Amino acid sequence: MNTGFKYSGYAGQYLRVNLSSGDIRKLPLPEAWAENFLGGNGMGVKILWDEVPPEVDPLGPENVLVVATGPLCGSPIPNSGRMEFVAKSPLTGIYGDSNAGGQFGPELKYAGYDLVLFEGKAKKPVYLFIHNDEVELCSARHLWGRGFFDTQRMLKELHKEPELKLAAIGQAGEHLVRYASIQVSPSRSAARSGMGAVMGSKNLKAIAVRGTNGIPIADPQRTLEICQEHHHTIRGNAFFPGTHRLGTPGLATLVNPVGRFPTQNHRYGSFDEIDKISGETLHIEHFVRDMGCFDCPVGCDKVYEVREGEFAGTRTTSVEYETVDSLGARILNSNLPAILKANQLCDDWGMDTISAGSAIAFAMELEEVGLMPEGLRGELDLSWGNCHTMLEVLRRIAFREGPLGDLLAEGSARAAGRLGHGAERYAMHVKGQDLPSQDGRAQQSMGLAHATSSRGADHLKAFPTIDETGYPSEAIRRYGDQYMPELVDPLAIRYKPMLVKDGEDYGAVVDSCGNCKSGGTFVMAAIYWEEQAEALRAITGMEIDSEQLMQTGERIYNLQRCYSALHGINRSDDTLPWRITRMPSPSGKATGSVCRLDEMLPEYYALRGWDPESGLPTRETLTRLGLDDAWQRVQDAVRSGKAQQAHEELGWAVPYNGPVVDPL
Repeated sequence: MNTGFKYSGYAGQYLRVNLSSGDIRKLPLPEAWAENFLGGNGMGVKILWDEVPPEVDPLGPENVLVVATGPLCGSPIPNSGRMEFVAKSPLTGIYGDSNAGGQFGPELKYAGYDLVLFEGKAKKPVYLFIHNDEVELCSARHLWGRGFFDTQRMLKELHKEPELKLAAIGQAGEHLVRYASIQVSPSRSAARSGMGAVMGSKNLKAIAVRGTNGIPIADPQRTLEICQEHHHTIRGNAFFPGTHRLGTPGLATLVNPVGRFPTQNHRYGSFDEIDKISGETLHIEHFVRDMGCFDCPVGCDKVYEVREGEFAGTRTTSVEYETVDSLGARILNSNLPAILKANQLCDDWGMDTISAGSAIAFAMELEEVGLMPEGLRGELDLSWGNCHTMLEVLRRIAFREGPLGDLLAEGSARAAGRLGHGAERYAMHVKGQDLPSQDGRAQQSMGLAHATSSRGADHLKAFPTIDETGYPSEAIRRYGDQYMPELVDPLAIRYKPMLVKDGEDYGAVVDSCGNCKSGGTFVMAAIYWEEQAEALRAITGMEIDSEQLMQTGERIYNLQRCYSALHGINRSDDTLPWRITRMPSPSGKATGSVCRLDEMLPEYYALRGWDPESGLPTRETLTRLGLDDAWQRVQDAVRSGKAQQAHEELGWAVPYNGPVVDPL
């Protein structure tokens, strides 16, 4: 394959698929996209900025879905199996993206394409089949109504390709659940922001790929040396043995004593029955074997099986820390086999376990405080901890069955907006997206990261891990000892804006390159700006150093902010629910603490070069980043009132941040 593209590491071309007309075009990848945005969510936000204005309905045919790899995706660099799905989010109504590992991203690169851009809407269900140069839209009528696992099996059999890799939706995406996921082979989830609903709205069931091409490498010898260095550093890290053995669920028993494990819809930061759902218990009682994503030395993914009891026979993979919390402690459920069953169902139906668990916790709390309308509840027992109710409500959400399933399929923030009468107090979200499984009262940097994330409440944009449990050696290596000890003190606010801003910029680069944040970059903390730049130089031949890479991360993150600013997002939206900012934590080492968000935001905006009053990027900042047109476009939207109008049409209830409304 020789596309004449200037840089190695890229396929050098992309697909533009018009689902309305059935037209498929193979286009050269613009070199300027690679130079300024790398790939992944960098190229994704560039395309959104250029092609999807604020008036576009996220579930309408004018929205686009960008399926994008990065220059390191599919390369020999460790942990290089990640890729991005980018669109205007049906859940939040603003910038949306979702990242997934597994095998699909590298396979797309090996087929010869850096990204696929979908526009329009097919008249009937279709899937896109790619086998190197062969690309066609095929009928998916026989697949519609089926879950991910059936879809994957059937397409492998139909095409007689056991190595076929899929990105597909289940029934939740078909029914336009606003937090529907896209599942990728073998069983990983691009879960957040509702990208599966975008596929469903376009009648796009799946993307099936088989690729047998290679990826050119600029400097093979240096690449080999870098791979050896990264493998050695990752495996030598203190967190490697635990992460390799237990995966992300191993975090639960680490963060529970410090009050960082959200419990009962974020009332508490610790779960009394943690031992029943811990990573250790999961490993002892249900572990079958290890598995991993493409080129991953960590192998944090596992296969689990329930061997006895009510849920015997349940077999599932990719059970994450977030799922153990969201479908466990967040709803006071300590039945681990039921959590495994729920994870299996969410993977098959294609649904984000974080937002699904948050919606159920929201409903259970409304029932407790007397705000759940009887016509919504029906015969369900919505008392805390009821695992059978949890499983039934998940089913109703995925199929939008009944009034409660239909309402909760909108997400807790939109559901609260529809219900009113105080319901907004119990929707734990930022910018329409549910809080993930960290308590910002116990880790100040994470509270700030949730508030400033470009896609709504999120831990993976900034992913501040250095102060999560205290990581002084890496903090000193990255930032110097002048920031110690406050930088690694999770309850201190000093230097946390710097940590979050740096993490957001670096995370934007990692998401755009196609390597993994857990393996090496954030959790293992082995690969940082210079190592990332060095890998890019060896793979692509780009003349890029760490300073230029930092500016690229800033450029990507600022454009994400500008895109959401067209929809009215500003400083007033960089907030947290009242439980995090006004209700002192009753849990663990965080007892008595609140997230001091208002004290951190001014420094964060100053470091970003954003206006302290509006929270929007200044003209000087955007000009420095080569985004000269962005400032004027945002200002025009704000001054004309179009941004405010777009904000009013987002559909979610503004997070309640008034006085504490209920005692513990």
